[in-house]
Amino acid sequence: MILGLDVSTACTGWCVLDMSGSLVSMGAIELSSIKNTYKKAKLVRDKMSSLLIDYNIKSVYIEENLQSFRSGFSSARTLSTLARFNGIVSLICYETFNLDPIHINVNHARRSLDIKIIRKKDGGQPTKAQILNWVSGEIDFLWPTKILKSGPRKGLKITKDTCYDMADAYVIARAGILECK
Repeated sequence: MILGLDVSTACTGWCVLDMSGSLVSMGAIELSSIKNTYKKAKLVRDKMSSLLIDYNIKSVYIEENLQSFRSGFSSARTLSTLARFNGIVSLICYETFNLDPIHINVNHARRSLDIKIIRKKDGGQPTKAQILNWVSGEIDFLWPTKILKSGPRKGLKITKDTCYDMADAYVIARAGILECK
């Protein structure tokens, strides 16, 4: 089995695939309500321990953290925090599964799966929405949803934001399978 992770301090998506690329299980560890980094890490450790019990994980692939600034995106502080948490989660995976996690650049992962992203200026949806749509076309999965409680879209059923992290984890796991071959 392959484990793919999309690590973030707000939500860490995970995906387990068999070696043929079929989905075994997928989910997210919601961390946004927790302020302490070490408590977040403990939740991730608990989930990794659970995955160790449930699945025979042979490889762990983690989305590589961002390496540079982009106008209008993450600050130096945010990049530093994400890199630190990615390192913590990488160590947790090493200790839990007794495997060296392999970090995969998200753009490399998308290219290896022939995922084409249409830029916003060319009429494309946000990247995360495009990835979720691509993954939804690849697998049959009941994505978690919620009903909006207020605002102009009150009563509308939408996918939870955690689905984006789960979809990213799926992409990393699928790219990991290609790395194995």
